[in-house]
Amino acid sequence: MQTAIETTGAVIVGGKTYMPDAKGNLVPVEAIKAADKLEDETVRKIMGYATELSAQIGRFKEHTFDDLSAFEALLAQEYGATKGGAKGNKTFMTFDGLKKVTVQVADLIDFGSQLQIAKSLIDECLTEWSAESRTEIRSIISRAFNVEKQGQINRTDIFLLLRLDIDDERWQRAMDAIRAAMRVIGSKTYVRCYERDSQNAEWRAVTIDLAKA
Repeated sequence: MQTAIETTGAVIVGGKTYMPDAKGNLVPVEAIKAADKLEDETVRKIMGYATELSAQIGRFKEHTFDDLSAFEALLAQEYGATKGGAKGNKTFMTFDGLKKVTVQVADLIDFGSQLQIAKSLIDECLTEWSAESRTEIRSIISRAFNVEKQGQINRTDIFLLLRLDIDDERWQRAMDAIRAAMRVIGSKTYVRCYERDSQNAEWRAVTIDLAKA
């Protein structure tokens, strides 16, 4: 009979303790190097905290939307008022102005076939421009139309192209084609929390992102 020990990843078979390796083979614990067992224990400990924290953040997000929705429902019922700005962006603030919660709705953008027309027009411009000039623009163009690992173009650099001030008529037509290619395929809502020490101080984000903590 095989029994699993959840906290260590070990299994007991016939009264003996084993740990499965990366290939699924059962290895007797006494045959595993001490360093490997310590690494396994360390990762499992961190993952235990990470899994719990992830679930807690998920609950926090759910409760946050519930609380804000309840507040807005009450606001509408009692005062006939609503919160929100363009595209559903909203800011909620404490009475002393030291804490705020922002809700931002970002459009998810994709590009249609017109993008290929834009690329052709831009290529015509590059062909005529001398190789010694507009190096930075060439770099942005190269990145913009370079397909990423996910099979998607680089949206950030596509938007950078739209900000370049170039008078060439073909370039302007290319930018029009890019704008025509843009289409909203959905939206994503972000909640961010901020605080500051005084009304004149800079806002400080309350960090939830592990990479920025």
